[in-house]
Amino acid sequence: MAEENLIKIYTDGASSGNPGPGGFGIVLKYGDKSKEYSEGYRKTTNNCMELLAVIRSLELLKRKDLKVKIFSDSKYVIDAITKGWVFSWQKKSFKGKKNPDLWKRYLELHNKFNIEYRWVKGHSGHPENERCDRLAVEASKNFNLKVDEAFENGIND
Repeated sequence: MAEENLIKIYTDGASSGNPGPGGFGIVLKYGDKSKEYSEGYRKTTNNCMELLAVIRSLELLKRKDLKVKIFSDSKYVIDAITKGWVFSWQKKSFKGKKNPDLWKRYLELHNKFNIEYRWVKGHSGHPENERCDRLAVEASKNFNLKVDEAFENGIND
């Protein structure tokens, strides 16, 4: 597909402790334009942040007609989606699965876009992945961290 019809999204999540303060970072690239976004949370897990990064990146998109290519170093997220695990979990109402609130939120977005997923090895020098990592870690160290209500209320267990 032509580059002018493609938006590339790079995501990463981080937490200091698992659970602990965490954050995610996103780099969106469309043609020669680039945008960055990050958020931090006071108590969360790495997997929550990895998944929330993908969700928030899709929520940020204004156009639904573009091909979307998401790059993540999270095997948890990439495998759950590309291997179809999340759809099996959904059929079983996410019984025994972590982060059901986030997976349900993801599924609300899944069919709205034409998405391709790519796993990238973390901390391997990939420029956008390294940038997302820095954004995520910086966000986790902010003073006004958000509250992950589902996590802190035990819904993600």
